[in-house]
Amino acid sequence: QVQLLESGEGLVQPGGSLTLSCEASGRGFRSPIMGWFRQAPGKEREFVAAADWRGSSTYYSDSVKGRFSISKDDFKNAIYLHANSLKPEDTAVYYCAAGNPRYADHAHEYDYWGQGTQVTVSS
Repeated sequence: QVQLLESGEGLVQPGGSLTLSCEASGRGFRSPIMGWFRQAPGKEREFVAAADWRGSSTYYSDSVKGRFSISKDDFKNAIYLHANSLKPEDTAVYYCAAGNPRYADHAHEYDYWGQGTQVTVSS
């Protein structure tokens, strides 16, 4: 059974940086796309970023473009979200997801989800 294990939660001051990690484990893991979504209190889950294992394609939401970057480790089946210039509005539970969605920002098309990790941006 495939599992996604996230780590890297924390409290960061505005303007600070944080890196989230997500490692996939389990036999038969072949999901070509892994990504990050987030959900703030009282809001719907929203797409953050994704990477396609089949090449070097990456995708970002407009709200994080230029501030966040995503990288992957093929050997570990892991992806990392490097969040820079963090703002209070980035505060949310961040979820790792894996699957083969037609569009990277379509949450309902992902097959596997992590348990979520809290990121709080506050002074």
